[in-house]
Amino acid sequence: MTLSRSTLAHCFFRSLFLQAAWNRRGMQNLGFAYAVDPALRALYAGDPERRRAAMERHLGFFNCHPYTAAAILGGALHHEEKVAAGQERPREVEIYKSTLQGPLAAIGDGFFWTALRPFVGALAALGALAIGWPGVVLALTLYNAIHLSLRMTLFRAGYRQGDAVIGDIARLGLPAAAARLRVAAAALCGLCAALLGARSGVVPHSAGILFAVLGAAGGHLALSRGARLLPAAYAAMAAGTATALAASRLHGRF
Repeated sequence: MTLSRSTLAHCFFRSLFLQAAWNRRGMQNLGFAYAVDPALRALYAGDPERRRAAMERHLGFFNCHPYTAAAILGGALHHEEKVAAGQERPREVEIYKSTLQGPLAAIGDGFFWTALRPFVGALAALGALAIGWPGVVLALTLYNAIHLSLRMTLFRAGYRQGDAVIGDIARLGLPAAAARLRVAAAALCGLCAALLGARSGVVPHSAGILFAVLGAAGGHLALSRGARLLPAAYAAMAAGTATALAASRLHGRF
């Protein structure tokens, strides 16, 4: 039996609430079981005992990044179809979930929590300074558009590919994209500081932006060449303070 589009859409919608019933014993197990339930009802409609056994499989421990878990949910439905048809052992579903939840948690944390979210936060701050509250709304819209589209992409890939979804995830290049977003977030923070300085009259507008961009670029270059984080941060603070004082004195002369 192949699951209908409406059932798949129902499962995906429920996955948005994966962490609503988070608990210390099973972590996200209740949320995952809630998401997969419509599919189990369709696959085992005439066999309540098999449906009960399938639900018990999904009540085991589960913990992953809530966004990248969409790939695991789609893959679990892929395997449940085969189990219902007698083509696989029920154990295959549990192996699939336990194998992927750790790696996908690391990928999701690295991209969404430590890269995309800081980038969008910096973008929202810059937007608020530049155009007010519409800038914040635009930044939030961008974040949700990215994460929802990626969740749907991962869910569809997991359902269609099963174990082969690993290749699709690798082709997304999320770790490389995360590195670029971190650099962009640092640059946006520098632009925010420059804009604040320009508005307060401490430094000229054009000079503040130039110093911020050069500082962000120099800091990234130093860290990429192996500089230690704390010494580089202290050096950047000292250089920024000295530059601001020099710029304010120069601005005062003219």
